[in-house]
Amino acid sequence: MSVRDHIQRLKKGYSEVLYLNKKYGVTKSEFNKGSSFKIYAEELGGNDFISLNYYQTSTDEFLKPCEMSEEKVIHFLNNIQTIS
Repeated sequence: MSVRDHIQRLKKGYSEVLYLNKKYGVTKSEFNKGSSFKIYAEELGGNDFISLNYYQTSTDEFLKPCEMSEEKVIHFLNNIQTIS
């Protein structure tokens, strides 16, 4: 499953997910007719967060994590379970 596929699984707007047995509030914003996304997830009752931008052009895709490693962002996207 691609990064884009994982992002598409999230609802636009606010939702809640489980990641590493912790609940996160996730906000997904869509731009440029669905070719760009901003995702911000915050651990509810904790200190962790995930922040990323994703861009798709006619020839390539770009994952741009904000203040964290790409590995952390990909691990999050690969391991979340939507709960609401």
